[in-house]
Amino acid sequence: MKGEEGQARADFEHAFMKGFLSAVTGVLGRRSHELLSFDQVRASLHVREQFYHGMQTVPVAKIIGSLNRYQDFDRRFMPTQTHTRERWIRIDAARLRDEELPPVELYQVGDVYFVRDGNHRVSVARERGQEFIDAEVIECPTRVPLHAAVSAEQLLLKAEYATFLEDTALDRLRPEQRIELSMLGRYQYLENHIAVHRYYLGLERHSDVSLPEAVASWYDSVYMPVVSVIREQQVLEHFPGLTEADLYLWIMDHRYYLSEAYGKDVGAKAAAADFEVRFGQHGWKEALRKAVRSLKARLRALQPDSNQKGCRRHRE
Repeated sequence: MKGEEGQARADFEHAFMKGFLSAVTGVLGRRSHELLSFDQVRASLHVREQFYHGMQTVPVAKIIGSLNRYQDFDRRFMPTQTHTRERWIRIDAARLRDEELPPVELYQVGDVYFVRDGNHRVSVARERGQEFIDAEVIECPTRVPLHAAVSAEQLLLKAEYATFLEDTALDRLRPEQRIELSMLGRYQYLENHIAVHRYYLGLERHSDVSLPEAVASWYDSVYMPVVSVIREQQVLEHFPGLTEADLYLWIMDHRYYLSEAYGKDVGAKAAAADFEVRFGQHGWKEALRKAVRSLKARLRALQPDSNQKGCRRHRE
């Protein structure tokens, strides 16, 4: 008994030190290693419904948050507070004695899970390298995809995406859609595009256009044609880290700029091609090479010719 408790205490100290080092590296690297709060995620993603799914075997690595203990453990469920020590040690000692523990209770949101009850059991399982855990699962459907690597910062983008879908119902009108942006504040631009499209569609038809009709028409006749050009010309390869929706917004802005400059609509293909040349990865490289060549030429022009220097020295 004492040997098992002693081992459990050593296990806790090891796990606690891992949590401490993770916090330090997080501060130095300016990256958050904190657990996500279930209530915050639920509010951000407009989660309203719950369905009991019964007993399941869940990958431990997909448990990324907690209902009420998100400040007691880090993202890998290593303990970060000393007040968790005794309960953690009791559970680990029970594991060492091969005692059967009750299943944990989890909320499922997208592809990830949040602990409703059993935070210490999940923590011990992570420390012992356990890959799966038995759990009673309550599913909370979300309109936005959520994965295990999502950070607190990325959650802000997910929240804006959820609001966009809430406002437009695009995911219900076009279930295949996946419009994800990589910068905050950009979903409002998409809603503005839809509003403008709705206005001109009404002028064209000489009648009011409902929001669902305008959303579907914008997606089919404006957004997807530009995305098709992005895919056909493989534009995304020249903009690492960006998404198709990012490029849609930038290309549409560039299309407007070119159309104003040339006095006519240049079209999505021409705008995408010109945008890639001007601002793509290879475009920037070529511009940099030209700048370097120009700088070298100017430096050479400022320096006396080496042959003439040699001639002057010889005459002297």
